Amino acid sequence: MTAQTGILGSWKRPSVLPGFGLTLGYVLFYLSIIVLLPLAALIMRPAELGLAGFFDTVTTPRVLASLRVSFGTAAIAALINGVFGLIIAWVLVRYEFPGKRLIDAFVDLPFALPTAVAGIALTTLYAPNGWIGSLLTPLGIKVAFTPLGIVIALIFIGLPFVVRTVQPVLLDFESELEEASASLGANRLQVFLLVILPSIMPALLTGIALAFARAVGEYGSVIFIAGNMPMKSEIAPLLIVSKLEQFDYPGAAAIAVVMLAISFVMLLVLNLIQRWARRHEDNAR
Repeated sequence: MTAQTGILGSWKRPSVLPGFGLTLGYVLFYLSIIVLLPLAALIMRPAELGLAGFFDTVTTPRVLASLRVSFGTAAIAALINGVFGLIIAWVLVRYEFPGKRLIDAFVDLPFALPTAVAGIALTTLYAPNGWIGSLLTPLGIKVAFTPLGIVIALIFIGLPFVVRTVQPVLLDFESELEEASASLGANRLQVFLLVILPSIMPALLTGIALAFARAVGEYGSVIFIAGNMPMKSEIAPLLIVSKLEQFDYPGAAAIAVVMLAISFVMLLVLNLIQRWARRHEDNAR
């Protein structure tokens, strides 16, 4: 009886507000309805194909090519956002300049802008006859209707995740650590690499993971600029929509299950790296 009470006590922490059992039940019920049941239905639907039919569906050259495009461009865009999102967050936190609040508001624009509008705007800019595309075409650089255009669209929609994740950590960073490092003879690059970067690395990895997860499932801003050419610039979400339009629901669910599994593995790896970085930072302290 004492051991059981101890286990329950470790679950239930003291709280000013009562109702632990009720709130926990509500959380489990809500998550089951919103997340777990749809995922379970998604995983069970490809069972209609059988094991052989499932592998035949997801290993066709067109499906494999679309998965490479979706995950490859999402990974590239997330890494680019990791670099430039950190720079933007650094500038917004560390410097004062005219128009800072306006630029800070522009960071959230991809959140508010409908993705289809973003896709049309980017296509207009980067098409061969667009403002930017007309300058790149003579150089032999084609953006619209290529995987490069997909990367640019995914950078646009994923940037706020990195900036808004890193920005609060930089705001809370103790400047005394920088001053102490400088007093010990460290230069600016050493202070950033050895003191600041390890402290913000968990938040940076979280922002990259969020940007990647958002980019993998992106549809609206990509279909306009991608060109949707099979085996070249066709994304997996578009292929899923195509199968749904053909009433091939098990086939569409099979591709979605593969995307879900790959995304889960990649996010798990990122979370393990994030945990390692946080543990390394705690040991350094």
